[in-house]
Amino acid sequence: MRLRTLPVSIAGVLYAGALGLLSWRFSPVPWAMCLGFALLAQVASNFANEYYDFKAGLDKAGRVGPRRGVTEGDITPQAMKRATYVTLGLACVLGIALVALYGEWWMYAVGVLTALGVVAYSSGPYPLSHHGWGEVAVVAFFGIVPVCLTYILMGGTGGWWLVAASIGVGLMGANVLVVNNYRDIEDDRAVGKRTLAVRLGLRGMASVYLANGFMAVVLTLPEWIAAARMGWICPCVYLAIHVALYSQLTRRHGRALNPMLGMTAMLMLVYAVAFTLTVCLG
Repeated sequence: MRLRTLPVSIAGVLYAGALGLLSWRFSPVPWAMCLGFALLAQVASNFANEYYDFKAGLDKAGRVGPRRGVTEGDITPQAMKRATYVTLGLACVLGIALVALYGEWWMYAVGVLTALGVVAYSSGPYPLSHHGWGEVAVVAFFGIVPVCLTYILMGGTGGWWLVAASIGVGLMGANVLVVNNYRDIEDDRAVGKRTLAVRLGLRGMASVYLANGFMAVVLTLPEWIAAARMGWICPCVYLAIHVALYSQLTRRHGRALNPMLGMTAMLMLVYAVAFTLTVCLG
């Protein structure tokens, strides 16, 4: 399930909930259903990544990254495949109920694209994660989709400000994948995966990590300022920690980068929690 990365799903929905509180549009039931859908979709994507990368021969035993259960023989490929589609099915059932109760017809199309994205990230004729589109997919499915749809499903009205904030949240989530691909650059290059890290190299990928954090703050800052007079303080603290993590990223190699996955994901979650508290108290 890759628990250390699940804060990415939680953060997007949490941030949308805070936007709902800020505009007096928060509704607990659709918000909770969105959270459940986001978590199930991410877990299904993680399962699919494990299964399809094993099937394609892209994971090797003793890899630098976290242990892969199928590759190491902890779980059979058939069991992982079943877990993938059962989890994805549960997400779809929850999503259908969510849209039926609170949404509009076009949201079904977004749900179908999300379900396809779960599988297309690692499989199909053009796996997104193998061709340098993984980070873009994260911005879309962990930023734009959860933030915008959660807010609209609670009764809010969309706009460019909402899209901008959702992209900012997505860029924070993309940084988790940046760390992952930065760590795996040599393994991925050896098996022919053309990730963004393989294309840009270590220095270029580290620059992407740094830039994503700053762009994320710029895109989300208006809502912080609207929430509280001193709302800019927390984003500045975020940037200070982000720069410190960037410094660690450029100094670490191999397995030493594994903890940075969790730290980057948790920083994103802390940002969303801090925004929620700022809205509630500001």
